[in-house]
Amino acid sequence: MPPLQAHCTTHGSSTRSRESGQVVVLLLVFLVVLLGIAAAAIDVGSWYRADRALQSSVDSAALAGAQALPDDPGGPARSRRSTPRRTAAASSSVTVTGEVVADDTIVVTGKRSAPGFFSKIMGIDSVDVHARAVARAGTLEEARWAAPFGVDEQHPMLQCQPSPCFEQETTLELDKVGPGAFRLINIDGSHGGIGPPVLADWILRGYEGYMPLGWYNSDRSAKFNSSQVSDALDARLGTEMLFPVYRDTRGGGANFEYEVVGWAGYVITSWDLQGSKNSRLHGYFKRVIWEGIGSQSASGTSFGARAVSLVE
Repeated sequence: MPPLQAHCTTHGSSTRSRESGQVVVLLLVFLVVLLGIAAAAIDVGSWYRADRALQSSVDSAALAGAQALPDDPGGPARSRRSTPRRTAAASSSVTVTGEVVADDTIVVTGKRSAPGFFSKIMGIDSVDVHARAVARAGTLEEARWAAPFGVDEQHPMLQCQPSPCFEQETTLELDKVGPGAFRLINIDGSHGGIGPPVLADWILRGYEGYMPLGWYNSDRSAKFNSSQVSDALDARLGTEMLFPVYRDTRGGGANFEYEVVGWAGYVITSWDLQGSKNSRLHGYFKRVIWEGIGSQSASGTSFGARAVSLVE
Protein backbone atom coordinates (compact mmCIF):
# COMPACT_ATOMS: atom_id res chain seq x y z
CA MET A 1 0.00 0.00 0.00
CA PRO A 2 2.66 2.61 0.82
CA PRO A 3 4.29 2.38 -2.62
CA LEU A 4 0.88 2.74 -4.22
CA GLN A 5 0.18 5.88 -2.20
CA ALA A 6 3.54 7.36 -3.16
CA HIS A 7 2.80 6.65 -6.82
CA CYS A 8 -0.59 8.35 -6.59
CA THR A 9 0.91 11.42 -4.93
CA THR A 10 3.55 11.77 -7.65
CA HIS A 11 0.95 11.43 -10.40
CA GLY A 12 -1.30 14.13 -8.91
CA SER A 13 1.61 16.55 -8.50
CA SER A 14 2.63 16.07 -12.14
CA THR A 15 -0.94 16.73 -13.32
CA ARG A 16 -1.18 19.94 -11.33
CA SER A 17 2.18 21.08 -12.69
CA ARG A 18 1.06 20.55 -16.28
CA GLU A 19 -2.22 22.40 -15.63
CA SER A 20 -0.34 25.30 -14.05
CA GLY A 21 1.93 25.49 -17.08
CA GLN A 22 -1.05 25.59 -19.42
CA VAL A 23 -2.62 28.41 -17.41
CA VAL A 24 0.59 30.43 -17.60
CA VAL A 25 0.79 29.95 -21.36
CA LEU A 26 -2.86 30.96 -21.82
CA LEU A 27 -2.35 33.97 -19.58
CA LEU A 28 0.66 35.08 -21.60
CA VAL A 29 -1.27 34.69 -24.85
CA PHE A 30 -4.16 36.66 -23.39
CA LEU A 31 -1.84 39.43 -22.20
CA VAL A 32 -0.20 39.65 -25.62
CA VAL A 33 -3.60 39.89 -27.33
CA LEU A 34 -4.78 42.46 -24.78
CA LEU A 35 -1.66 44.56 -25.27
CA GLY A 36 -2.10 44.31 -29.04
CA ILE A 37 -5.69 45.55 -28.81
CA ALA A 38 -4.67 48.38 -26.49
CA ALA A 39 -1.82 49.35 -28.80
CA ALA A 40 -4.13 49.31 -31.83
CA ALA A 41 -6.67 51.44 -29.94
CA ILE A 42 -3.98 53.98 -29.04
CA ASP A 43 -2.79 54.26 -32.64
CA VAL A 44 -6.30 54.38 -34.10
CA GLY A 45 -7.23 57.06 -31.57
CA SER A 46 -4.15 59.04 -32.51
CA TRP A 47 -5.01 58.78 -36.21
CA TYR A 48 -8.59 59.82 -35.53
CA ARG A 49 -7.42 62.92 -33.65
CA ALA A 50 -5.06 63.75 -36.51
CA ASP A 51 -7.96 63.39 -38.95
CA ARG A 52 -10.18 65.68 -36.84
CA ALA A 53 -7.40 68.26 -36.50
CA LEU A 54 -6.81 68.26 -40.26
CA GLN A 55 -10.55 68.58 -40.94
CA SER A 56 -10.78 71.52 -38.55
CA SER A 57 -7.83 73.18 -40.26
CA VAL A 58 -9.31 72.65 -43.72
CA ASP A 59 -12.73 73.95 -42.57
CA SER A 60 -11.11 77.10 -41.18
CA ALA A 61 -9.14 77.62 -44.39
CA ALA A 62 -12.28 77.25 -46.52
CA LEU A 63 -14.27 79.71 -44.40
CA ALA A 64 -11.42 82.21 -44.41
CA GLY A 65 -10.91 81.88 -48.16
CA ALA A 66 -14.61 82.28 -48.92
CA GLN A 67 -14.62 85.73 -47.35
CA ALA A 68 -12.79 87.06 -50.42
CA LEU A 69 -15.39 85.63 -52.81
CA PRO A 70 -16.78 86.33 -55.30
CA ASP A 71 -15.03 89.70 -55.69
CA ASP A 72 -11.45 88.42 -55.45
CA PRO A 73 -11.24 84.77 -56.56
CA GLY A 74 -7.43 84.92 -56.48
CA GLY A 75 -7.39 85.95 -52.83
CA PRO A 76 -7.64 82.44 -51.30
CA ALA A 77 -4.71 81.18 -53.36
CA ARG A 78 -2.54 84.16 -52.34
CA SER A 79 -3.46 83.63 -48.71
CA ARG A 80 -2.51 79.96 -48.93
CA ARG A 81 0.89 80.75 -50.43
CA SER A 82 1.67 83.28 -47.70
CA THR A 83 0.63 81.02 -44.80
CA PRO A 84 3.25 78.51 -43.55
CA ARG A 85 2.16 74.90 -43.42
CA ARG A 86 1.86 73.32 -40.01
CA THR A 87 4.07 70.38 -40.94
CA ALA A 88 6.42 69.66 -43.81
CA ALA A 89 4.46 66.52 -44.65
CA ALA A 90 1.14 68.33 -45.06
CA SER A 91 -0.17 69.14 -48.54
CA SER A 92 -3.31 70.96 -49.66
CA SER A 93 -5.10 72.31 -52.70
CA VAL A 94 -7.48 75.23 -53.20
CA THR A 95 -10.01 75.48 -56.02
CA VAL A 96 -12.52 78.27 -56.66
CA THR A 97 -15.68 77.41 -58.58
CA GLY A 98 -19.06 78.93 -59.30
CA GLU A 99 -22.25 77.33 -58.00
CA VAL A 100 -24.89 80.04 -57.53
CA VAL A 101 -22.88 82.83 -59.16
CA ALA A 102 -19.37 82.89 -60.63
CA ASP A 103 -16.49 82.37 -58.18
CA ASP A 104 -18.70 81.99 -55.10
CA THR A 105 -17.44 78.60 -53.83
CA ILE A 106 -14.07 77.41 -52.55
CA VAL A 107 -12.98 73.79 -52.23
CA VAL A 108 -10.04 73.04 -49.93
CA THR A 109 -8.49 69.58 -49.63
CA GLY A 110 -5.70 68.49 -47.35
CA LYS A 111 -3.53 65.44 -46.67
CA ARG A 112 -1.19 64.77 -43.78
CA SER A 113 0.92 61.84 -42.62
CA ALA A 114 -0.05 60.62 -39.14
CA PRO A 115 2.70 58.52 -37.47
CA GLY A 116 2.05 55.22 -35.78
CA PHE A 117 3.60 54.08 -32.52
CA PHE A 118 2.76 50.51 -31.58
CA SER A 119 1.71 49.79 -35.17
CA LYS A 120 5.38 49.99 -36.16
CA ILE A 121 5.75 46.52 -34.68
CA MET A 122 3.54 45.34 -37.54
CA GLY A 123 5.47 47.38 -40.09
CA ILE A 124 3.04 50.34 -40.27
CA ASP A 125 5.07 53.50 -39.74
CA SER A 126 2.29 55.97 -40.58
CA VAL A 127 -1.04 56.45 -42.33
CA ASP A 128 -2.30 59.30 -44.50
CA VAL A 129 -5.35 61.24 -43.29
CA HIS A 130 -7.44 63.25 -45.75
CA ALA A 131 -9.93 66.12 -45.38
CA ARG A 132 -12.12 68.18 -47.68
CA ALA A 133 -14.18 71.30 -47.05
CA VAL A 134 -16.45 73.36 -49.31
CA ALA A 135 -17.50 76.88 -48.32
CA ARG A 136 -19.70 79.35 -50.18
CA ALA A 137 -20.19 83.10 -50.02
CA GLY A 138 -23.59 84.45 -50.95
CA THR A 139 -25.92 87.38 -50.57
CA LEU A 140 -28.04 87.31 -47.43
CA GLU A 141 -31.49 85.78 -47.63
CA GLU A 142 -31.99 86.12 -43.88
CA ALA A 143 -29.88 88.28 -41.58
CA ARG A 144 -29.28 88.21 -37.86
CA TRP A 145 -28.25 91.14 -35.63
CA ALA A 146 -29.63 93.80 -37.99
CA ALA A 147 -30.22 97.38 -36.82
CA PRO A 148 -33.54 99.23 -37.42
CA PHE A 149 -32.45 102.07 -39.75
CA GLY A 150 -33.80 101.61 -43.27
CA VAL A 151 -31.70 102.64 -46.29
CA ASP A 152 -33.30 103.55 -49.59
CA GLU A 153 -32.00 101.38 -52.44
CA GLN A 154 -31.69 104.57 -54.50
CA HIS A 155 -29.06 106.01 -52.17
CA PRO A 156 -26.26 107.29 -54.47
CA MET A 157 -23.60 105.15 -52.76
CA LEU A 158 -25.66 102.01 -53.42
CA GLN A 159 -26.10 102.87 -57.08
CA CYS A 160 -22.39 102.92 -57.98
CA GLN A 161 -21.46 100.48 -60.74
CA PRO A 162 -20.42 97.70 -60.80
CA SER A 163 -20.89 97.61 -57.01
CA PRO A 164 -21.76 99.98 -54.14
CA CYS A 165 -19.22 102.65 -53.24
CA PHE A 166 -17.58 101.44 -50.07
CA GLU A 167 -15.65 103.39 -47.43
CA GLN A 168 -16.58 106.79 -48.84
CA GLU A 169 -18.05 109.32 -46.43
CA THR A 170 -21.76 109.79 -46.90
CA THR A 171 -24.93 110.65 -45.01
CA LEU A 172 -28.09 108.70 -44.30
CA GLU A 173 -31.03 111.05 -44.04
CA LEU A 174 -33.70 110.04 -41.53
CA ASP A 175 -36.30 112.29 -43.06
CA LYS A 176 -40.00 111.65 -43.37
CA VAL A 177 -40.89 109.11 -46.08
CA GLY A 178 -44.54 108.66 -45.18
CA PRO A 179 -47.13 109.69 -42.58
CA GLY A 180 -45.35 109.11 -39.26
CA ALA A 181 -42.57 107.12 -40.98
CA PHE A 182 -38.92 108.16 -40.48
CA ARG A 183 -36.97 105.13 -41.84
CA LEU A 184 -37.25 103.18 -38.59
CA ILE A 185 -38.27 99.59 -39.37
CA ASN A 186 -39.88 97.03 -37.08
CA ILE A 187 -37.24 94.46 -37.95
CA ASP A 188 -38.81 91.82 -35.71
CA GLY A 189 -41.90 91.71 -37.96
CA SER A 190 -44.15 93.34 -35.37
CA HIS A 191 -46.89 95.86 -36.05
CA GLY A 192 -47.02 99.11 -34.12
CA GLY A 193 -44.63 101.35 -32.26
CA ILE A 194 -41.40 100.12 -30.70
CA GLY A 195 -40.38 101.71 -27.40
CA PRO A 196 -37.02 103.49 -27.01
CA PRO A 197 -35.53 100.67 -24.84
CA VAL A 198 -36.10 98.07 -27.57
CA LEU A 199 -34.97 100.47 -30.29
CA ALA A 200 -31.79 101.23 -28.34
CA ASP A 201 -31.13 97.50 -27.85
CA TRP A 202 -31.48 96.88 -31.60
CA ILE A 203 -28.94 99.64 -32.23
CA LEU A 204 -26.55 98.46 -29.54
CA ARG A 205 -26.73 94.70 -30.17
CA GLY A 206 -28.85 94.16 -33.26
CA TYR A 207 -32.05 92.13 -33.44
CA GLU A 208 -31.16 88.61 -32.29
CA GLY A 209 -33.70 86.88 -34.52
CA TYR A 210 -33.33 86.01 -38.20
CA MET A 211 -34.80 88.70 -40.44
CA PRO A 212 -35.94 87.43 -43.87
CA LEU A 213 -36.53 89.50 -46.98
CA GLY A 214 -40.02 90.92 -47.39
CA TRP A 215 -42.40 93.61 -46.21
CA TYR A 216 -41.99 95.21 -42.77
CA ASN A 217 -44.04 97.73 -40.84
CA SER A 218 -42.70 101.15 -40.05
CA ASP A 219 -42.09 102.17 -36.47
CA ARG A 220 -44.36 105.14 -35.94
CA SER A 221 -42.90 108.58 -35.19
CA ALA A 222 -39.31 109.75 -34.74
CA LYS A 223 -37.78 108.57 -31.47
CA PHE A 224 -34.36 110.02 -31.95
CA ASN A 225 -34.42 112.33 -28.94
CA SER A 226 -34.38 109.48 -26.44
CA SER A 227 -31.24 109.40 -24.30
CA GLN A 228 -31.28 105.59 -24.60
CA VAL A 229 -31.06 105.85 -28.39
CA SER A 230 -28.28 108.45 -28.31
CA ASP A 231 -26.30 106.41 -25.77
CA ALA A 232 -26.62 103.32 -27.97
CA LEU A 233 -25.44 105.27 -31.03
CA ASP A 234 -22.46 106.61 -29.10
CA ALA A 235 -21.51 103.04 -28.15
CA ARG A 236 -21.60 101.94 -31.81
CA LEU A 237 -19.50 104.74 -33.30
CA GLY A 238 -16.78 103.30 -35.53
CA THR A 239 -18.21 99.77 -35.53
CA GLU A 240 -19.85 97.77 -38.32
CA MET A 241 -23.65 97.67 -38.33
CA LEU A 242 -26.12 96.02 -40.67
CA PHE A 243 -28.97 98.12 -42.08
CA PRO A 244 -31.93 96.78 -44.10
CA VAL A 245 -32.22 98.18 -47.63
CA TYR A 246 -35.73 98.86 -48.92
CA ARG A 247 -36.91 99.19 -52.52
CA ASP A 248 -40.51 100.27 -52.20
CA THR A 249 -43.05 101.50 -49.65
CA ARG A 250 -46.80 101.19 -49.36
CA GLY A 251 -49.70 102.06 -47.12
CA GLY A 252 -49.95 104.96 -44.74
CA GLY A 253 -50.13 105.84 -41.08
CA ALA A 254 -50.03 102.79 -38.83
CA ASN A 255 -49.97 100.55 -41.94
CA PHE A 256 -46.94 102.09 -43.64
CA GLU A 257 -44.56 99.36 -44.84
CA TYR A 258 -41.09 98.96 -46.36
CA GLU A 259 -40.10 96.26 -48.87
CA VAL A 260 -36.73 95.00 -47.62
CA VAL A 261 -34.67 93.58 -50.51
CA GLY A 262 -31.27 93.22 -48.86
CA TRP A 263 -28.84 94.55 -46.27
CA ALA A 264 -25.83 96.84 -46.27
CA GLY A 265 -22.94 97.18 -43.86
CA TYR A 266 -22.54 100.69 -42.47
CA VAL A 267 -20.11 102.33 -40.04
CA ILE A 268 -21.44 105.37 -38.15
CA THR A 269 -18.78 108.01 -37.53
CA SER A 270 -21.10 110.69 -36.09
CA TRP A 271 -24.79 111.46 -35.82
CA ASP A 272 -27.10 114.43 -35.67
CA LEU A 273 -30.61 113.56 -34.45
CA GLN A 274 -33.12 116.36 -33.98
CA GLY A 275 -36.43 114.59 -33.94
CA SER A 276 -38.62 114.67 -37.01
CA LYS A 277 -36.48 117.19 -38.93
CA ASN A 278 -32.84 117.33 -39.94
CA SER A 279 -31.89 113.99 -38.43
CA ARG A 280 -29.06 112.08 -40.08
CA LEU A 281 -26.32 109.54 -39.61
CA HIS A 282 -22.82 110.18 -40.94
CA GLY A 283 -20.49 107.37 -41.94
CA TYR A 284 -19.74 105.04 -44.82
CA PHE A 285 -20.88 101.77 -46.37
CA LYS A 286 -18.58 98.78 -46.00
CA ARG A 287 -18.34 95.20 -47.22
CA VAL A 288 -19.19 92.88 -44.36
CA ILE A 289 -19.37 89.16 -43.66
CA TRP A 290 -22.43 88.74 -41.48
CA GLU A 291 -24.23 86.01 -39.62
CA GLY A 292 -27.23 84.85 -41.59
CA ILE A 293 -28.52 82.47 -44.23
CA GLY A 294 -27.09 82.80 -47.71
CA SER A 295 -29.27 82.89 -50.79
CA GLN A 296 -29.59 79.63 -52.71
CA SER A 297 -30.39 81.42 -55.97
CA ALA A 298 -28.78 84.15 -58.01
CA SER A 299 -31.81 86.43 -57.68
CA GLY A 300 -30.72 88.22 -54.50
CA THR A 301 -29.47 91.79 -54.69
CA SER A 302 -26.04 92.34 -53.17
CA PHE A 303 -25.22 95.52 -51.29
CA GLY A 304 -21.90 94.25 -49.98
CA ALA A 305 -23.23 92.15 -47.10
CA ARG A 306 -22.59 88.43 -47.48
CA ALA A 307 -22.97 85.21 -45.53
CA VAL A 308 -20.21 82.59 -45.55
CA SER A 309 -20.92 79.00 -44.59
CA LEU A 310 -19.68 75.45 -45.05
CA VAL A 311 -21.85 73.59 -47.53
CA GLU A 312 -19.96 70.26 -47.45
